[in-house]
Amino acid sequence: MVIDSIFTASRFGLQFERLRLEAASHNIAIANTPSAPGQTARLMHVAVPYAAGFDAAIGASSHGRQAQPALVETDATERKVRDPSDPLADTSGMVSYPKVDMVVEMGTLVEAGRAYEANVRAFNTLRSMSLRALDLGNGS
Repeated sequence: MVIDSIFTASRFGLQFERLRLEAASHNIAIANTPSAPGQTARLMHVAVPYAAGFDAAIGASSHGRQAQPALVETDATERKVRDPSDPLADTSGMVSYPKVDMVVEMGTLVEAGRAYEANVRAFNTLRSMSLRALDLGNGS
């Protein structure tokens, strides 16, 4: 049914944007957390498994389940800061921090938050339209 596909697309959008918010929040939270020598920090981003076409993306295809977004960790590049007094400093006095672009992450937070709100509004509008259609059908 078409309405089920629209609900599925809306739920997918809500899940995707929620994960984007989580990933950006995580990346901002670890931006100033030093890494132990020999260890690298892990940044997060959202990945969606390949779906063959729009019908598969919204679950309308009969070729299996819908592709679900997931959080994926990647190794962060390092930025080095000289601080010999830090207990996590290496032998040359350098401390490693994950290189996080705060402008990109803050932009992602704003963008994902607004997209999440738009998906909530779309979902609620479709739900109220569906309920109204059921009410009209019961009155006949």
